Amino acid sequence: MDQDADIRIIDLTPDNIADYGVCGYKDVAKHLELRNKIAWFSAYYPKGLRIKAVMSKTGGYQGMLEYVPGEYAHRPVQAAGYLFIHCVFVGFKSAYKGHGMATQLLQDCVDEARAGYYQGVAVVTRKGPFMAHNDIFLKQGFQVVDSAKPDFDLLALKFDGSAPDPQFKHAVLNDTSQYAHGLTVMRSFQCPYTEKNVKAILQSAEEDFHIKANLIDLADAQAAQNAPSPFGTFCLIYEGEILSHHPISSTRFANIMRQKLQ
Repeated sequence: MDQDADIRIIDLTPDNIADYGVCGYKDVAKHLELRNKIAWFSAYYPKGLRIKAVMSKTGGYQGMLEYVPGEYAHRPVQAAGYLFIHCVFVGFKSAYKGHGMATQLLQDCVDEARAGYYQGVAVVTRKGPFMAHNDIFLKQGFQVVDSAKPDFDLLALKFDGSAPDPQFKHAVLNDTSQYAHGLTVMRSFQCPYTEKNVKAILQSAEEDFHIKANLIDLADAQAAQNAPSPFGTFCLIYEGEILSHHPISSTRFANIMRQKLQ
């Protein structure tokens, strides 16, 4: 079968997202992660949140691009006037990589931003896991306009050179003064992967280290935009120190905690 002919891009909506799933979760009855994501998506869809999914007739769900008007970005950024990309990936299976679908997803987003009279498109990337790297965006004309520790960049494709650059909210980044005691876990249902990881972390904290963690659900864009991690939708803090900017396994969490408690 012609691999390229097998793949198509569809627009997910609150009405059809349960039929296709998202991020590999496909069973609404089985997966709390999917139910949470659908509820979150339904709340932000009227505000302009959009998800484009890469579907294969033979391989099923193989990728996605999620974006939203910048004022609703679930990252600690100032990006009003831009369309803001939360995440993009293609290829749960390697056979579906390298067919230009990620480029097509980005182009569709850029076209929509131009048609909607936005100032451009913005995205947070990082060198570490759980986020796209810079490469694909630089190839499409994006430029790095801001950076944040430890390894995050904010990129923008500006349609008007005189438009203000989007920026990280540096005043809130790495400000963990409110979380100087105990273990704090922050998460947003924007990322469905946080559900399983957070549950495992909370269980390990209590059973292995006798720590009752403070779980903070970032209920809306304003909360995510004031999170101390550039990742926005997850942060793990112990005694005021950020232990992880992205979801981690309970095994990884336990290893980190043992080192801290030595």
